[in-house]
Amino acid sequence: MPICEIDPWRAQYFEKVACPANVFIPTEDSDAWLWNPDHRWVYDKLAVATRQGLEAAPHGVAPNAYPVFSKPIYNLKGMGVGSRTLRSQADYEAAYQAGHMWMPLLEGEHISSDVALLDGAPTWWRHAAGIASGDGTFDSWEIRARPEPAVETGAGDWCRRHLAGYTGMVNLETIGGRIIEVHLRFADQWPDLYGKGWVEALVQLYARREWLYEDHDRRTGYSVVLFMPHGRPYRHPPQSLVERIRRIQSVSSVQITFHETVPPEKHAMPPGGFRVAIVNCWDRGAGNDARSLLRDHFST
Repeated sequence: MPICEIDPWRAQYFEKVACPANVFIPTEDSDAWLWNPDHRWVYDKLAVATRQGLEAAPHGVAPNAYPVFSKPIYNLKGMGVGSRTLRSQADYEAAYQAGHMWMPLLEGEHISSDVALLDGAPTWWRHAAGIASGDGTFDSWEIRARPEPAVETGAGDWCRRHLAGYTGMVNLETIGGRIIEVHLRFADQWPDLYGKGWVEALVQLYARREWLYEDHDRRTGYSVVLFMPHGRPYRHPPQSLVERIRRIQSVSSVQITFHETVPPEKHAMPPGGFRVAIVNCWDRGAGNDARSLLRDHFST
């Protein structure tokens, strides 16, 4: 397997692609942090904010005005853990926590962008827009075929200034074109929607420091997410149900996104829910139908 993937539900995207034994491609931020010491500072969200000229500070330095957005300075597990909006001084005092920070509450579209960098310079982009459903959860993501000029211009310049010397994938999360998080990896939730040959091109980027993906057949896809309530254990659906969903026209893949033998509280999940499944598809309606079938299973 060319990708260092710890989530068994995502091995399906990488297990059939050959890769040199000495090539290590991270999908986890913990691996990316270890393997990129010169650029691991990007996981400091306070540094990312201040290097864009945004007003931000650690807890202990009170905001001058509200609302602000509060989150951990470092969070290698993702999933919006510990994040919240603070709308008043009382909110700030109640939420105070060592190792957390605040920054402006940005407005605009939330976009996740995968970028192939050669010595810090972007050579390929793909953008996904998230439809938020509250408290750190997302209803779905639209993996767009079209470019996002506002993101590519501003974030591209930021990469060239701050990531010179880095070759590999970067995932940038932006709101209204401003970077909120940087990851030295790609989004492993939907590589099947990037097109045939994309994983092979990814391997060559790390193995030979070149990007040769022609990307002629890109089209818009969707990653439909199912969150269930916190506070109860869930069981994986029978394989027959998973296979039934995979056979739905326009469904590309199904992920059951939790460890059945691990207590729910040991999973990194956002406040708004426990993520149990993801359906990647080429038609949002098909994804919604698949999600309904899975919801029926997890609700019983």
